[in-house]
Amino acid sequence: MIQEFNSMRHQILSYVFRILVWTMAIVTASIILFLVGYILVKGIPNFSADLFAWEYTSENVSLLPAVVNTIFMTFLAIVIAAPIGIFSAIYLTEYARRGNKIVPVVRLAAETLAGIPSIVYGLFGMLFFVIALKWGFSLLAGAFTLAVMVLPVMMRTTEEALLSVPDTYREGGFGLGAGHLRTTFSIVLPAAAPGIFAGIILSIGRIVGETAALIFTAGTVAKITSSVFSSARTLSVHMYTLASEGIHIDRAYATAVVLLVLVIIINILSGHVSKKITGEHRG
Repeated sequence: MIQEFNSMRHQILSYVFRILVWTMAIVTASIILFLVGYILVKGIPNFSADLFAWEYTSENVSLLPAVVNTIFMTFLAIVIAAPIGIFSAIYLTEYARRGNKIVPVVRLAAETLAGIPSIVYGLFGMLFFVIALKWGFSLLAGAFTLAVMVLPVMMRTTEEALLSVPDTYREGGFGLGAGHLRTTFSIVLPAAAPGIFAGIILSIGRIVGETAALIFTAGTVAKITSSVFSSARTLSVHMYTLASEGIHIDRAYATAVVLLVLVIIINILSGHVSKKITGEHRG
């Protein structure tokens, strides 16, 4: 009797949790579809040729310079943050000795920094890169600020990807006579490549959509930057500026569509590269 009751209770709980999971999945998908559909419906009708003019003016409010600046900003920030984050994670997982007191401190600091609002990073970037280092409002100041902002995420995701690689991979490398360095970079790192690329994709998505940190560091000059020390308005800052002015709300929606498409393209390309690297490693 008791076994039948426990079995019935288990079935009821399983059924309830299944309903909750499906309900939450449907609600989440519906919200995403609504947001994407709303942006597309409000933005696509406002597309025009002058919106993609090479030079920005107060009449055409072209977003093309912002797109180019966004690409430059993303590339520079990832080039700065990726090596530091990946190699830091490699040290923490592969080279740091057990019981090392620095490792938990670094992990706690990374988790803490990952939760800090972006505007705090913007204030830090303005005080340190813009004022203290005298870089001014520039592409370089914005890129370094974004690199500091995404570094904890990149480091933690890389560390988790490396920890997910079975120890048998390392033991196999050592058994074949490979050294620690060769085992790490020839066996462990390629096996963790999908997780590492996931961290890079998350970082790129945050960089492309960042506004607050860049207003304080990169500035809002609406032209294609001529050097890393020139002010540069990214796509998200461009959209924020148009929306806050209240004059070109229709162009702000069109900019949101371009920003959405740009993020989707970046995710598709990053996923394709990750699959290709993983396939070559397995082959």
